[in-house]
Formats: sequence, structure tokens, C-alpha cells
Amino acid sequence: MAVENTHRVAIVTGAGRGIGRAAAIALAGEGFSVCLAARTREELEQTRSATGLPAERSLIVLLDLTQEEAPDALVGTVIDHHGRLDVLVNNAGWAPARTPLTKMREGDIDRILAVNLRAPIALARLAAIQMARQGGGTIVNIASNAARLTPPGEAAYAAAKAGLVAFTRAAFEDLRQNGTRMAVISPGLVDTTLIPGNKRLDRAAMLRPEDVAAAIMQIVNAPPHACPVEISLEPQSDPMRR
Repeated sequence: MAVENTHRVAIVTGAGRGIGRAAAIALAGEGFSVCLAARTREELEQTRSATGLPAERSLIVLLDLTQEEAPDALVGTVIDHHGRLDVLVNNAGWAPARTPLTKMREGDIDRILAVNLRAPIALARLAAIQMARQGGGTIVNIASNAARLTPPGEAAYAAAKAGLVAFTRAAFEDLRQNGTRMAVISPGLVDTTLIPGNKRLDRAAMLRPEDVAAAIMQIVNAPPHACPVEISLEPQSDPMRR
């Protein structure tokens, strides 16, 4: 049975660190109850603490998005707990170290596609169904500039993120009439633990997770008659040392 809820409700996947944690903090700061979803409880507990929300407004859901049943379980849990869903941030992503296509393992390709494309599509579909019942909502997908730059060693990852961009633009056309926003953010290099140390990188010049969170909130807070469908977010200064 859903608890009584007077706040807007958001789901953030990959909420344990980086962009996901920054997004959860930003949403909480604007009055949202936030469902924190990822694989590691300790990290999610740290995010909950950072949001300042009580446990009843910062639901923790442990899940593995490579599992086909995970999207249904996540959205179902949130609806059962809160009775509504206003924002979905599809942030969770995964990629192995850069690997030439001929040396990639099939299991890694499957995981890349599952986490970066299949799960976001499934979650967006379920969220859109609930949002249509409510009269609208906002779905934000986090892609990558790899979709456009197609760097070597990231063929499957670039394909998945490009697919997520195309999915977003097409799904926007499906959903726009029922008041549901559909948007995608493609960030350049973001200073998170997903990017290992590299002497060629000036990490001080990289984007911060909070920069991406600010773009998410720009979409969430857009005027009702407007939708920023696609945002490309790049560091002002080039992080690559020349």
C-alpha cells in the first residue's frame, strides 16, 4: 500500500555516486522524494545522508540492471511506496576499459547494451505509463558525447549511447501529447571514479557531476510548454593535455 505522499517523486538510477548522487541531491533540494537505485547499499546510504532526506522519503532499492526483471521491480516498488512518479533519471551506465572490437568479450557487449540501452528503454516505458495516468512527468536519459565522437575502443558503448539519443528523440514524439517530457543529456568528460587517472587529462578542467545535475534540473524545471529534448554539455576548457 502506498504511503501518503505530498511531494513529487523521482527515481535516480546509478544513485550511489557521481552524477547519480549529484542528481539526487539536487532533486531533494527542490522538494522531491527520491528513490535511490544502484547495486551497492553502502554507497546509496551515503547518498541518502547527503540528500538530508528521512528514510521514508529516500527509498533505497538495490538492483542489477542487467536483469530483465529489474525495471518492473524498481518502478513497481516506487509506485507501491509513494503512489506516483514524477521524474525518472536514467543515469546508470557501464563500460569496460577501452578495448578494440575484435578483443571485446561477448559478455561485456551484452552488459553494455543491457545497462546503457535496454534498461533505460524499459524504465522509460514503465515510467511513461504511470506519468500518463497522472497527466505528465519528466524522463531524463544520460547519454555521452561518445555517441557523437565515436572514440576508438568504445564501439559498443558509443552504439548504446547513440541508440539512447535516438530513442529519446523518437519517444518524445510518442509522449509529448500527454504532457510527459523526454530529454537526453550527452556530457563530455565528467570527473567521476568511472574515469581512471590519466596523465593526459586535466581533471580540474573536466565537468563536475553537479554540472550534469544542473542540466537535469533545467529540464525538470522547464516551462510547461517547452522541452529541452537534447542537451550537449561540454567542459568550457579542453581537459585533454596537448
